Amino acid sequence: MTSWLPLVLALALTAASGPPASGAPFWPSLGQVGAVDNHSANYHAMQHKLAWLKQNGAKAHPDPKPTELTGPEINAYFAEGGVKMPKGVSHLRLSSHDTTVDAHADVDFEQIMQGRGSSNPLYSLFSGAHDVHAVAQATGANGVGTIRVQSIDFDGVTIPQFALEWFVQHYLAPKYPNVGLTSTFKLPLRIETATVETGNVRLIQR
Repeated sequence: MTSWLPLVLALALTAASGPPASGAPFWPSLGQVGAVDNHSANYHAMQHKLAWLKQNGAKAHPDPKPTELTGPEINAYFAEGGVKMPKGVSHLRLSSHDTTVDAHADVDFEQIMQGRGSSNPLYSLFSGAHDVHAVAQATGANGVGTIRVQSIDFDGVTIPQFALEWFVQHYLAPKYPNVGLTSTFKLPLRIETATVETGNVRLIQR
């Protein structure tokens, strides 16, 4: 589970477009802005805002006017294929309030683990398919984003901190060394601050 949470929260926090920043493996693809398709209005609103962030970030002196990404826009972009999700993760739903991101997703650990097992009894916690709920603090300042996972539960049962740390050490860190229960990454596109508010994320470029 922790193999996807900081990644998708990083996406939600920064809504980055263009080339990936160091330490952030999964990034949205802008595709054809304005192309004829069956996407929702919220999806297209998100797409246009991402295009603006990319255009503004390429300027020598970006316009510091805040760009607000709303919860419905972010969720539509995830749900309608704007972001390639990690294998085994589906139906991601995000909400936010006062620097806190609340995430729900269906996670199939058999697809994530891909046959990798362990004799450690903790391994049994990270098997099968689960409704995963996670809460994390998400901030962005001075061009750096930080995600701190606060709690995680599977099907309503809280997972102990030591079990999460074990999973990160043995199954996450070898593949994504910059991602863990606390993840720090450079914000792309000259985004200086990213503020998680109730129902939206506010981005400022400089």
